[in-house]
Amino acid sequence: MIRAIVVGAAGRMGGTVVRTIHETDGIEVKGAVERPDHPLLDHDVGQVAGLGEIGIPLMGDLERVIEKGDVVIDFTSPAVSMRSLEVTSGSGVAAVIGSTGFNPQQMERVAQLARKTRCVLSPNMSVGVNVMFTLAAEIARILGDEYDVEILEAHHRFKKDSPSGTAMKLGEIVASALNRDLDDVGVFGRKGVVGERKSQEIGMQAIRAGDIVGDHTVIFGGLGERLELTHRAHSRENFARGAIKAAKWVITQPNGLYDMGDVLGLK
Repeated sequence: MIRAIVVGAAGRMGGTVVRTIHETDGIEVKGAVERPDHPLLDHDVGQVAGLGEIGIPLMGDLERVIEKGDVVIDFTSPAVSMRSLEVTSGSGVAAVIGSTGFNPQQMERVAQLARKTRCVLSPNMSVGVNVMFTLAAEIARILGDEYDVEILEAHHRFKKDSPSGTAMKLGEIVASALNRDLDDVGVFGRKGVVGERKSQEIGMQAIRAGDIVGDHTVIFGGLGERLELTHRAHSRENFARGAIKAAKWVITQPNGLYDMGDVLGLK
């Protein structure tokens, strides 16, 4: 039985992870962590997640429960996830990180810490989205420079980073397939008289509204036709199921930094 510790367990995504683990064979929640000032500390995380009592209190410090787990699952924020990796690094406990919005300096630190632990970090744990990554690269290579590329993403009003980590990953993948650098050709929103679209541009548009779980579309626009590749998340359970799949996979791997492409054998 795999022993999981959920960081951010009282949040929307953390609660979904707790409930999904509870419904999944071969894995169980053995620890639950929230920020030190969270009002529900010491409450049973099963009750917090709507499951009823499961005998696991919500703690304010990962270090207090790290020895109870085989893997930490963290969907929080870059700063919190960095702290989780600091704790797991060298402890023998693996990590699955679904947070987005890491800056380049943080990613360098993640790579350093992953040398001492096993870590799956992905901007999107959905199986379907990771298949989309592979398809987007292949389509870009086939269509080439004659087709314009625009990426649209939509999320709930509470999302803090923009564009989404998934949209950025799509942009990087498509840019690489077209031998471009997203830092040079990315256009993040348009306003005013901006002139004609440059052929090398990769546009990125973000929508924030209501409770949208997550929609992503890559448009390949040619003269006379367009091809659209779309993924829509109907609920957060698909992210949780992907994280659990990653947790089951990563605990058998050597130390290193992985993503969902590795987990799903897409590389």
